[in-house]
Amino acid sequence: MELRKHHVVCIPAPAQGHINPMFKLAKLLHHRGFQITFVHTEFNFTRLTNSVASDSPSLHNLNSFRFETIPDDLPPENKRGILDLPALCLALSGPGPKAALRSLLLKLLVPSDVPPVTCIIADAHMYFTYELSKELGIPIMLLYTSSACSVLGYLHYDELVKRGLFPLKDECNLTDGFLDTPIDWIPGFKSGNKLKHLPAFLRTTDPNDVMFNYNIETASRAVDAGSIILNTFDDLEGELLEGIKTKIPNICTIGPLSLFCKQNGCDIQKFGSSLWKEETNCLEWLDKRSPKSVVYVNYGSLTTLTSEQLEEFAWGLANSKQHFLWVIRNDAVDGDSDFLSKEFMEEIKERGLVSGWCPQEKVLKHPAIRAFLTHCGWNSTIESISEGVPMICWPFFADQQTNCFYACDDWGVGAEIGEGAVKRGRVEEVVRVVMEGEKGEEMRKKALEWKKKAEEATKLGGSSYNNFEQLVKKIIDKSSVNSLS
Repeated sequence: MELRKHHVVCIPAPAQGHINPMFKLAKLLHHRGFQITFVHTEFNFTRLTNSVASDSPSLHNLNSFRFETIPDDLPPENKRGILDLPALCLALSGPGPKAALRSLLLKLLVPSDVPPVTCIIADAHMYFTYELSKELGIPIMLLYTSSACSVLGYLHYDELVKRGLFPLKDECNLTDGFLDTPIDWIPGFKSGNKLKHLPAFLRTTDPNDVMFNYNIETASRAVDAGSIILNTFDDLEGELLEGIKTKIPNICTIGPLSLFCKQNGCDIQKFGSSLWKEETNCLEWLDKRSPKSVVYVNYGSLTTLTSEQLEEFAWGLANSKQHFLWVIRNDAVDGDSDFLSKEFMEEIKERGLVSGWCPQEKVLKHPAIRAFLTHCGWNSTIESISEGVPMICWPFFADQQTNCFYACDDWGVGAEIGEGAVKRGRVEEVVRVVMEGEKGEEMRKKALEWKKKAEEATKLGGSSYNNFEQLVKKIIDKSSVNSLS
């Protein structure tokens, strides 16, 4: 515990998919003896507090792992859903959150019952932290919570503008084949990459699109910093990492973080990072299913679907005649929430369970799970790979199209339903292929191979393990903390 004199402030972007990996990294550092201050937005900390089980310890009672909050400058009635992301990005990059964080860091620089701040680890999308760190003289490291393949795409968003590929000239470019334009000029990308395989914020005719330009700004700060931390491992994305190094020379790969936490005995805190209260009845249901017999279905923390899309998914799953666990957030349906008919529930009563938010990592490692129908968010993708579970892919937005392409065409662990419109026949077809077919068996074998490589990376002597040790040393050595080389 000698390292408690070193104090790390962890600042995630305020979305579930960004909070989870930052929280795992914070727990790893805390396990190694670091003092941790974890900074939530006020809105999300309230959600986190409300989601904690009544038998869990208070989020305030662990002196060496503390929580602080800053405002996000959105009104309380804003739900911070997927349609609110542009407003959230604009608010976060405004003066309010920056001033609040500056005040917090100044307070934490003063010796008290905890040591002064040694280092900041900030989500790369909280790019204003980079300027603050320079102003206050606090070393900083940036964590990109995306895959290497999508980070490489974001790093070349500015090049899309220079080459006239952004913005789209017309809405018809979304369907007329323009998105099939080859992308053969990005070093490290897989042969066959097309415009549609880059992170999807480019799919707009608006040159001032908030999300596209926010990601350009994020990438610019990461390039200025010259170093990033990634939740991936070298064997999985080696060529892509080399491509990133043409822009950012120093990369610290320490993933899969979920596997790292489990294998290194640091997953000891009873409270977690979920903004939704997790329902565990699904685990009891899985206990009663045969090994490798269940499709796990979860669209992640932000994806919203129309009631028509949900109905097509519902009957595709029902018609596949497979056992399935279907997790649906209470805010996942855009429109009529009464989309599951009595007819559907009667049809699946022996085979399916519809559940609220669940402990995903526990579900994926359950012996009953055979496949994962997913939106291909990076946390879901890397967690699925870590457990050797093949994926049925339906990417929705952001980096999900990129992750889907690599899961299906490079890593051999995915089969794509397709984007956008959903047809029950296609859902049934792909589910059957992955659950019953020869291709599904090949995907399972490949997924297990990747699982073994992920385990090797996070074990003593593995690439991610060694990189994490180097990260620890850099934090301790303030004189070189700005370099991950």
